Amino acid sequence: MDIGEYAAQDATGLAALIRDRQVSAAEVAAAAGQALDKIDPQLSAIAGERYEAPLGFDETGVFAGVPFAIKDLIVHAAGVPARSGSRLFGPGVVYPYDTHLMARFRRAGLATMATTTSPEFGFNATTEALAHGGPTRNPWDLTRSAGGSSGGSAALVAAGALPMAHANDGGGSIRIPAAACGAVGLKPSRGRITAGPDFADPLMGLGVEFAITRSVRDCAALFDAVHGSEPGDRYLFPAPERPFAELARTGSRRLRIAFTTSPADPDRAVDPESVAAVQMVAQQLSELGHEVHEAAPSIDSVAFDRANLDAWCSFLGDAVTGAAAQLGLTPGREHLEATTLACVEHGKTLSAFDIYAAERVFNTVTREVARFLTGFDVLLTPTTSRPTIPLGRLDADDPALDARGWYDRIFEYASFTALFNATGHPAISLPLAQSTQGWPIGMQFVGRYGDEGTLLALAGDLERAMPWAGRRPPVSVY
Repeated sequence: MDIGEYAAQDATGLAALIRDRQVSAAEVAAAAGQALDKIDPQLSAIAGERYEAPLGFDETGVFAGVPFAIKDLIVHAAGVPARSGSRLFGPGVVYPYDTHLMARFRRAGLATMATTTSPEFGFNATTEALAHGGPTRNPWDLTRSAGGSSGGSAALVAAGALPMAHANDGGGSIRIPAAACGAVGLKPSRGRITAGPDFADPLMGLGVEFAITRSVRDCAALFDAVHGSEPGDRYLFPAPERPFAELARTGSRRLRIAFTTSPADPDRAVDPESVAAVQMVAQQLSELGHEVHEAAPSIDSVAFDRANLDAWCSFLGDAVTGAAAQLGLTPGREHLEATTLACVEHGKTLSAFDIYAAERVFNTVTREVARFLTGFDVLLTPTTSRPTIPLGRLDADDPALDARGWYDRIFEYASFTALFNATGHPAISLPLAQSTQGWPIGMQFVGRYGDEGTLLALAGDLERAMPWAGRRPPVSVY
């Protein structure tokens, strides 16, 4: 199998070829290795070096032998160094055990070949960590950001080097890079996918685990393979009545869909091309037979931003001070980027009362969004306020920014995603449009809590009606 034949297949297609013995898992891994070695010098999406051999996997899994990668944040594999995108951890911390989700990836048969880049502790909408020696570049335009914080995974998937890769999302970190790179990014409902054993609710419940994929069928089939709780988890979802892959294949019922092009904070500007893309997709949804209305939940954006800032800074403060104590060092600019330090300092000023105040705000916005979605099945927005941003726009090592200044800079670009981390609702970004420069424009669809099935069924219909598989970035292995 040459790398062109390899890159032409999504994960479902590769798994079928391996299962039917048309090609061996070893041949697929060899092609993937060649693809990664060819493309990564241009993208800088792999943290360190790719592994000498794929990590062990269950040869009976649904994706047995399919190449994969894990992001350098939260999920870890036994014996593989993890750095959370930070120089604080030096060459990396090596855990003697898999996280629960990593074990599920192995049981699904995924052949993990590399660790992908992350910004420091994931708090950025681009992937340009100093720890990784340079920015991760967008395969559609090497001067542009691949998004963040799962930019490394998104860049490799979009460029054809991997059919899918692990990602996580605390404020948009699956959906933003999926939008920037032209891939599929599902943020599941809070609790759908275990974060154990290291976490119960990462980032005060904002953080969610899953993946970035090239196709909707891969997204749905992987979701079938890895969703669910483990003993000790706080959440227990009933088993779905039908497999998510079946829903994506058979399509959606007629839905009542709201759309908006305005972020919760009306002072945050939205690019006209992103506005036009939402309007175009809304028209397509109407033509597919759905009932479409312009409407949005009403949110106190000032209160929400303060609560979200405090949640992030308390998380960063706890993570950094705990790690520094274990490592026996005092963190400074030689260990951390300037804005991380600023957020840690803000986190240290917060009291338990501040955290409870943030929780109250999150409760209020969750109930408002849930109330809104009793009248609609789905909400459509742009994924980001503009198609992509130049490298350097979100410089996390800018000493002129305090915690609030850094927060505002991130969420001026990522103005549509963070709300649904706070509410826990599922949301998916689909690459349904392109800018005049040829960059992907992602569309975000938000569903009711626990209703990923409706999102995946609709996504399957839109992939068939508005296919993107034929779009190839200029930098790719196709």
